Amino acid sequence: QVRLVESGGGLVQPGESLTLSCTIHGSLLDYSTVTWFRQAPGKEREGVSCVSFGDGDTNYADSAKGRFTASRDKVKNTVSLQMDSLRPDDTAVYYCATDEYSIPCSLAPFSTDVYNHWGQGVQVTVSA
Repeated sequence: QVRLVESGGGLVQPGESLTLSCTIHGSLLDYSTVTWFRQAPGKEREGVSCVSFGDGDTNYADSAKGRFTASRDKVKNTVSLQMDSLRPDDTAVYYCATDEYSIPCSLAPFSTDVYNHWGQGVQVTVSA
């Protein structure tokens, strides 16, 4: 059984950076995709970025392109999301998710329906 635990959230000012981590308890296969989602108050959960656990391939939603960088560390069994140039509209609870039957990250699997393992979420607040 896979269990995901996010960390690294907090309160930052606009323009600052923050790095989120997703620690994976259990084993992932090399073809597994780990995806970051976020959910702002009153809005649906949306995909932000994904990373292929095997080869480190990444993909990003338009809202994250050029500002966010996803990566994975197979030794530490973690996936990270480096977020730069943060804006107030990045404020949300951020989740990492994965599934035993992962859709390749190259296909931008940003639908919540395809994941059955979720972390508890971590709050990111961007405010002056």
